[in-house]
Amino acid sequence: MAGMPDTKKLPRPRCEHCQRPASHCLCAYISCTPNRTHVLVLQHPDEANHALNTARLAVAGLLNARLLVGEHFPQLAEIIASAEHALLLFPDRGDDRSLVPKAQGERSLLIVPDGTWRKARKILAANPVLDTLPRLTLPPGAPSEYRIRKTRQPGAVSTIEAIARSLSLLEPDQSFERLLTPFRMQIAQQVQAMGEEVYRHNYPAN
Repeated sequence: MAGMPDTKKLPRPRCEHCQRPASHCLCAYISCTPNRTHVLVLQHPDEANHALNTARLAVAGLLNARLLVGEHFPQLAEIIASAEHALLLFPDRGDDRSLVPKAQGERSLLIVPDGTWRKARKILAANPVLDTLPRLTLPPGAPSEYRIRKTRQPGAVSTIEAIARSLSLLEPDQSFERLLTPFRMQIAQQVQAMGEEVYRHNYPAN
């Protein structure tokens, strides 16, 4: 109607680096952690715009990391061929024993599907070359700190936690604790935004 003010809300400005709202930018908490094992995250498109996208934080916080978004990645065979050792971070086909190679060099590669278990399996199905790789299966560990996202999978952890734990296994001489700093701050921001009472109501087990 003529003369009425425009009440449409403008989109909140976002940080171009961490993609968080500018008022909740996490860049001050992201540090470039050195890693010999290169990390390649294959992110399902449904995860790319998720407000709590931990894979993006992981890639931003590692010296040698890259993120590709999609389901089918035709360049994968060439990427894997250029690596001296390539591993897939995914549960083992049979038993649940963890596989930790004895040597990890500068040309080692850890491939990490990012998405729900169903979407991660879609990525594997769309890229058969992944099923030829040895798998790194994380052993049981501390409960996830991802306390504002529910899952039916016992022992499930966020992508950034899985990457930090994997690199700690592959490079035991290096600490990857700093990688989790922006993730923890992101969780704290979300809990603060929803309020302690709402948080306890929605996540009573935490």
